[in-house]
Amino acid sequence: MNARDRLAIRWVLTAIVVVGLAIDAYVHFHLASAFRNHKTSTLSQTDLFRVEASVAIVAAVALLLRPRRYTAAFAFLVAAAGFIAVVVYRYVDVGSFGPVPNMYDPFWLPAEKILSAVAEGVAAVAAVALVAMYNVSPRTVAQSGRLLHRPA
Repeated sequence: MNARDRLAIRWVLTAIVVVGLAIDAYVHFHLASAFRNHKTSTLSQTDLFRVEASVAIVAAVALLLRPRRYTAAFAFLVAAAGFIAVVVYRYVDVGSFGPVPNMYDPFWLPAEKILSAVAEGVAAVAAVALVAMYNVSPRTVAQSGRLLHRPA
């Protein structure tokens, strides 16, 4: 694989991660007000949704402005945490703990919830691939290419 191909793949993966995080942010900002009543003494689900949306925006912008292994890893953590949270709270009644309210919601409605879960999952997978691409140096790729194409 030449350098141009690697660059193209990195940009496609970056675009997938950024779009996934943008969908995540939109859905969480959009649904935040619907959970105003789920509050503990410190936090509401609205607060947590807004934090998730804000962190997703920060991760997407960081990846666009500074496409590096650490920003891809941060984007992975944000996307994977969002995906894991929506799936866990869909199937497990964790209850409230500390300042975190009980966010158990055994339904896949509204449709934005499914959209968010899919976007977060796809973004997490693309971010892992991006981290892996940043872990492989161009020199290693060039050397492996030469080893594979050694004359007989």
